Amino acid sequence: MILQEEAARCLLCADAPCSKACRKGDPARAIRAIRFDNPALAGGWIKDCSAQELEAAEAACIHYDRPIRIREIAGALPEPPAAGKALPSLAIDFCGIRCENPFFLASSAICTNYEMVARAFEAGWGGVFYKTICMQDIHEVSPRFDAVYETGRHGRFLGFRNMEQLSENPVEVDFEILRRLKKDYPSKIVIASIMGQQEEEWIQLAKMAEEAGCDAVELNYSCPQMRQTGMGCDVGQDPELVTFFTAYVKRSVKIPVIPKMTPNIAHIAEPAMGAYFAGADAISAINTIKSVTLGEGSEVNDCQTGSGLSGRAVKPIALRHILAMVKNPMMKNVQFSGIGGIETWRDALEFIQLGCRNVQVCTAVMQYGYRIIDDLVAGLQHYMAERGITDLAFLVGERLPSFHLPSDLDRESIVYPKFERSKCIGCGRCTISCADGGHQALQMDPQTRQPQMIASKCVGCHLCRLVCPVGAISVSKRITKS
Repeated sequence: MILQEEAARCLLCADAPCSKACRKGDPARAIRAIRFDNPALAGGWIKDCSAQELEAAEAACIHYDRPIRIREIAGALPEPPAAGKALPSLAIDFCGIRCENPFFLASSAICTNYEMVARAFEAGWGGVFYKTICMQDIHEVSPRFDAVYETGRHGRFLGFRNMEQLSENPVEVDFEILRRLKKDYPSKIVIASIMGQQEEEWIQLAKMAEEAGCDAVELNYSCPQMRQTGMGCDVGQDPELVTFFTAYVKRSVKIPVIPKMTPNIAHIAEPAMGAYFAGADAISAINTIKSVTLGEGSEVNDCQTGSGLSGRAVKPIALRHILAMVKNPMMKNVQFSGIGGIETWRDALEFIQLGCRNVQVCTAVMQYGYRIIDDLVAGLQHYMAERGITDLAFLVGERLPSFHLPSDLDRESIVYPKFERSKCIGCGRCTISCADGGHQALQMDPQTRQPQMIASKCVGCHLCRLVCPVGAISVSKRITKS
């Protein structure tokens, strides 16, 4: 059994019945650990459960076809790490502000009032980029969300489309909420996201954020679905406007100023440079990507429109935009906050290793709730402990030296796929993909149902490894091409 595959079937129930049936453990928490890339830690949640308790938990499972195989999961888990070992702190400086961890709520529907943010802080989130505040009267549409699902998996998004705009609260109400949050949670980082239409609005909102005690202010130059012209990504696509508005705000307040870049542009480094020249302390990126989905029931009174896509599908695009800015030598003193498709601690690590000092999460919270902070923190802490790293800042940008131009890559060597026969189940997926999408370098042995490689045809593309459903194909040593 593949643990991740079975855990992916779990509905991640609220107040999970399986855990209620288990007096000495928490099967739901163990499955959630597997789902969010912490299988090595999952066993700790059910190590004291008896066989009878696990059987009762499985019987109590809410499911759409068959119960989660909790007993088999328990038997397949590795031994949990020994208790008592101190884990490293995730504290890190961002714009001169000490953050208890790098995990922040992104400016969105997940942080629109005091009660929501307070619950997130209590759960362990390090800070919030509060939902964008503006002077305009905001009226949202219904419905405003749509999703692109994994095949056959309703409830689990590959992509998530939203037509949400900005905060619907009166301006004074939002800044009073931010004031209360900072007063009640002084160790948490409270950042106001703002959007103006003219110079005066940007300045007024930034000053109100500073007066409310906010730690910093984010300038939203990137919302893709504003109905007024001259706002959102209209600004972010114009380097001159980015420079002017950033400079106006920077001259008006003393707290850090963080422009938020749009991905809906060919060269994100151009507006980012405008923000840099205006004195920006950091840059947030990315916002959602303009998109069209045609999901059933997504129309607004029989009308469709384009709007922003987020979720796991956008992460590679977000990383590409971060890389484009971080690799710019002119911006070496600018800090970055990474956004886009972050669901697990490993996703967050990738942004950090490309140069981000914190990350913002939205869509994963909308799907699974604030509780995912548990696995974000635990996963990153244990990763650091395994590598002997005690300071999160050590990881910031550590993978940048490995990035080169395509013209600089080694084209005189090859890495052949390595077939692990003990894992192969004989499905033949690798041979189909190689024949129809690769270089016809594999053939199926009809007796053993094992793939056989024709070395003279193999180019080392590794399509076979990527399509293998059981991980039976790995990587061999790199050798010089003959």
